[in-house]
Amino acid sequence: MTTGAGATAGAADRGGTAGRSATVDGVLRRSARRTPARVALHYADRQWTYADLDDAVSRAARALLDAGLAPGDRVGAYGHNSDAYLIGFLACARAGLVHVPVNHALTGDDLAYLVAQSGCSIVLADPDLAGNLPDGVRVLPLRDTEDSLLDRLAATEPYDGPEPRAEDLVQLLYTSGTTALPKGAMMTHRALVHEYLSAITALDLQAGDRPVHALPLYHSAQTHVFLLPYLAVGAENILLDAPDGDLLFDLIESGRADSFFAPPTVWIALAGRPDFATRDLGGLRKAYYGASIMPVPVLQRLKERLPHLAFHNCFGQSEIGPLAMVLGPDEHKGRMDSCGRPVLFVEAGLVDEEGREVPDGERGEIVYRSPQLCEGYWDKPEETAEAFRDGWFHSGDLAVRDAHGYFTVVDRVKDVINSGGVLVASRQVEDALYTHEAVAEAAVIGLPDATWIEAVTAVVVPRGEVTEEELLAHARDRLAHFKAPKRVLFVDGLPRNASGKILKRELRERFADVQRPGAPGE
Repeated sequence: MTTGAGATAGAADRGGTAGRSATVDGVLRRSARRTPARVALHYADRQWTYADLDDAVSRAARALLDAGLAPGDRVGAYGHNSDAYLIGFLACARAGLVHVPVNHALTGDDLAYLVAQSGCSIVLADPDLAGNLPDGVRVLPLRDTEDSLLDRLAATEPYDGPEPRAEDLVQLLYTSGTTALPKGAMMTHRALVHEYLSAITALDLQAGDRPVHALPLYHSAQTHVFLLPYLAVGAENILLDAPDGDLLFDLIESGRADSFFAPPTVWIALAGRPDFATRDLGGLRKAYYGASIMPVPVLQRLKERLPHLAFHNCFGQSEIGPLAMVLGPDEHKGRMDSCGRPVLFVEAGLVDEEGREVPDGERGEIVYRSPQLCEGYWDKPEETAEAFRDGWFHSGDLAVRDAHGYFTVVDRVKDVINSGGVLVASRQVEDALYTHEAVAEAAVIGLPDATWIEAVTAVVVPRGEVTEEELLAHARDRLAHFKAPKRVLFVDGLPRNASGKILKRELRERFADVQRPGAPGE
């Protein structure tokens, strides 16, 4: 397994595969040749045809190389959603540079760590964010200023140099860091192009769809499961700054949007809006959810309100591009808690702690083999060796598989609760809590306990008035006694990462010293 800067060696002979490489920027180039006059992207008051967008990418690629960068250099991207952000990514791909998306909410030490660990030569930044970057970091504004990347396009000739190779790195996708410091998954052109094909086939992405993209482009799901695959098929895309419910509902009602992806947190917020029951949302044909586990009761409420809407569950992780499994619209009945079956270019298995395959119906860790997988973690050989062993990538997700090949995730390996020597999966407890109308959000964790080793503890964001005893009784009625929470802690909100995943590590740290009332031996 190659790690670190050596993974990009050989850039000097990249022209040897000219015309034959499977590259990320080639996805756009082919669509531009096929349908040059078709609208590729709407953002704010700007509109780009496929030919215009492809030309802008070539000019931006030349601008980056003219700025002194060389193939293999890492280029940070620290910006909000915009056409400039997309052009910057594709320009890096075309010029043989390695794009490093950075969560635009990061500041301080977290931001400094990503920029330093990746070894960024320059950071493409929105002007309102540039001041957060560490001193000494070279910055090129993305937009909204003179001499920004977007501003340079008109005065720059298109890039016409050698193509990158399919095996060259194109992006460092930093893991979400739910349990440790983020690691940079090294993605090649070949890996992402395979993932695009998997997404197109598994999610029924069509040129005639009208997708709206509202989640951050620094997150791999929005970029690599939806926006780039939709550009590959030639769809007309709308890019929003953020998932604004008013704007989204207007786009659906007007017929401009019929396809939308969001993590469960956004779907929960949309379903909780007062006008969710009254707006005409029948034009929404395809709904995609993923990035974290969707509570079954929430999905049931959405399907009751929009019975004709085709829901797809998308599951995976950054290291695999990120789409690994899909549960299609016609597969939900009877298995709404499943994440589906592996997509086109993914092989998945389940193993125990010793790496032995487990039979159907038993819990094990999901492992993958796939051309979509990363090459390892940037400059982290020990972590790479730990994740890639016995010929498989070890995901850290615990699941069971049924006789038909459907996987159901029960927890992250590090989030399973050891209560009295019995392992409890937090997801089942959370689903039980979500059936109570006063639970807006819930996260179940294990906290140190003298009696139980770890006490099953529910952290709840309430909706309206509800007591701890009421929720405890509600859970006991629906769960085995050893799975039911021993305590409920009420909070105003749950900590999340960029993809919407709840940071249970932070909750465990925050409440580690909270003593549970009750006597030993209960």
